[in-house]
Amino acid sequence: MRTSVFFLFLAFLSQAGPAMAQRFGYIDSEYIVSRMPEFQKVNSEMERWTQARTKEIADKYAEIERLERAFKAEEPLLTEAMKQQRRQEIDRKIAENNDLNNKIFGFNGQYNQRKKDVLKPVMDELYRATEKVARQKQLRMILDKSTDGLVMIYTDPRDDYSDYVLEELGIDPKANPTQTNPTNAPTQKTKTKQ
Repeated sequence: MRTSVFFLFLAFLSQAGPAMAQRFGYIDSEYIVSRMPEFQKVNSEMERWTQARTKEIADKYAEIERLERAFKAEEPLLTEAMKQQRRQEIDRKIAENNDLNNKIFGFNGQYNQRKKDVLKPVMDELYRATEKVARQKQLRMILDKSTDGLVMIYTDPRDDYSDYVLEELGIDPKANPTQTNPTNAPTQKTKTKQ
């Protein structure tokens, strides 16, 4: 829906003629954020946190597997009531671990909430820098090439303001050649707009 409204808006602007000429640009937020030192710290913190939670869940699954092996080995010696009790205990532990996994890594889980919380300062900084660049360059709108909902079939590198945003953030766009850029990162940067 948003995409179709956007295209209707662009169609309107193209028909309005030069009297209503607007200046647009775009950025690649994935490219910019990947170059921000704050993101590197946040990303490392999230990796450590994720590894710890994954290990916690894996340890619980290993305990369940141990209980199942013990149950299978002792099953011929157990009465029906004892078998049922053991099976219920194993099923309860499986359900608890599945609930924990969902609580941590589910759609509204701790992982997504934590990621949103730790990325908020980074994204706020990106938005402030983007807004400042838009005002300096007198742009009416800056689109984000990285956004899933927006498909940009063709982009003119002259309209890419990603390097300007990096400069506003105090990051040299030409520096850090060992850093791998996302696959959709701009390949050519020109600074012809003023």
